[in-house]
Amino acid sequence: MRSERRFGHKFLSGLSSSARKTILVAGGAGFLGSHLCERLLNQGSDVVCLDNLLTGSLDNIAHLSQTGRFTFRQHDVIEPLRIDGPVDEIYNLACPASPPKYQKDPFHTFQTSIMGAMNLLELAKAKGARILQASTSEVYGDPEISPQPESYRGCVNTVGPRACYDEGKRAAETLFYEYGRQFGLNTKIARIFNTYGPRMSPDDGRVVSNFIVQALTGRDLTVYGKGEQTRSFCYVDDLVEGLMRLMASPDDLRDPVNLGNPGEFTVRELAEIVLARTGSRSRLVNLDLPVDDPRQRRPDIARAKRELSWSPVVPLEEGLDHTIAYFDAVLRNSARKEAMVS
Repeated sequence: MRSERRFGHKFLSGLSSSARKTILVAGGAGFLGSHLCERLLNQGSDVVCLDNLLTGSLDNIAHLSQTGRFTFRQHDVIEPLRIDGPVDEIYNLACPASPPKYQKDPFHTFQTSIMGAMNLLELAKAKGARILQASTSEVYGDPEISPQPESYRGCVNTVGPRACYDEGKRAAETLFYEYGRQFGLNTKIARIFNTYGPRMSPDDGRVVSNFIVQALTGRDLTVYGKGEQTRSFCYVDDLVEGLMRLMASPDDLRDPVNLGNPGEFTVRELAEIVLARTGSRSRLVNLDLPVDDPRQRRPDIARAKRELSWSPVVPLEEGLDHTIAYFDAVLRNSARKEAMVS
């Protein structure tokens, strides 16, 4: 099903029509995509948001209606698409990133990564647009070295429960490489490490959202294994800044670029920080490790520092405070609605 909505009245940005870009964000109603749409609008661009709303939400983008420069189109990128008029840049963020959600329909996840990439690449070729692929640190699998530089080729299981996402993203990188090499397309590849912040879904299934929701609702915090596996956590504002800098980088920067926070924490350390920031009395309980759960995840961001002059600036505690406040408001609002119904 396709539908299109244009929100709000025309907003006079002070930019001439020739200076203003039209930017398409696939997956723009999701957690990361909605923040990116917001930033792009704030810089004066016209934004076309594509999303099939399987994991995205109209609630994430409703506030963007005020600009009049925001168009939402419900569309699944595995289907060919046509956009009238010019398109200057395309961000491909279209794919669930939460393991429980991408494993729910592995065939669709794989199609989104591959067919979706091809459809957007074809659109970029037709429009002469720059295009950025939101790849993932999952291309490194369960890494044998830490931190992981872009030159590391990974240790990935091609037949495990995470393979539909991991291998789909690896194949999408290949497609971006070949479209750049064979057709001269201006392609960018961002390998995104764990990102968190407001607008994550309460049932996202990733460690930050799990711990915060469990702590706020007084449930046990579920720690897989002994909690000794490590992760790095990048606040969403920092990540969006990195994506925009990568899109604006020189044409010859075609190699993948890691975007993430190199600060490394064990999962148990994260759980203890969340308990302290929320004041929760929840306990930690240990469960078996999921299949192919990586033991270490930490980006080497030397390339991003060198080529983009980018590094994250938001400390974990500060970012968690913003995220906790968001989830607290969401849970309170949900409780009010339930009380009214009952």
